[in-house]
Amino acid sequence: MRGFENEVIKLVQELYDKVGWLGVVIAMTIESACIPLPSEVIMPLAGWFLIEAKGNSAIWTLFAGLMGALGCTIGSAIAYWVGALGGRPFILKYGKYVLISPHHVDLADRWFATRGEIMAFVSRLLPIVRTFISFPAGVARMNFAKFLTYSFLGSLPWCWALAYGGYHFGKRWEELREKMRPFDYPIAAIVVLFLVWFIWRGIKNRNAHTPVLREDVAEAEA
Repeated sequence: MRGFENEVIKLVQELYDKVGWLGVVIAMTIESACIPLPSEVIMPLAGWFLIEAKGNSAIWTLFAGLMGALGCTIGSAIAYWVGALGGRPFILKYGKYVLISPHHVDLADRWFATRGEIMAFVSRLLPIVRTFISFPAGVARMNFAKFLTYSFLGSLPWCWALAYGGYHFGKRWEELREKMRPFDYPIAAIVVLFLVWFIWRGIKNRNAHTPVLREDVAEAEA
């Protein structure tokens, strides 16, 4: 993982060197479009490389947060429409092969309809989850305007805090990433456990219905 992040650091630093603040928007757009380019690298590096190292004041971290949130919103919109236009039909047609039924899609629709705002907001404050939440929101066809609004509002404090951390640590900005790294593992574990539970529940429900189907066939033959 660290080897991958070292390559990301080189890539993002070169991007910042060439296009400046536009690089923050581009990098965070990629991060929020379901591509694992960690914001924990992108934003602290901006706080150091584009602000502290250039002798700018801490007030510029607010601008960094705004640019990061703008990139998040653009990337989220892309992932949302991929889920809405391509992901939903694909899941409805082939989801049964991975234990996803139309019933599950209906549940997701209702979930995002009633709790979508809080999910869009809170997910932007969670590593890993923030990268992938837009696609299922699109599949569930959450209200697009609300989704973008709450995604932006959740992304803004996250991006600002990371940029300020990078500014505060200066050349030692990577220490911030090391302090945050331990939080990645429990969040990843929770995601994996949820997927395991989902698969197990799907298998259990399918097996529970199988005997009933066999009895119906036997009665029909008699």
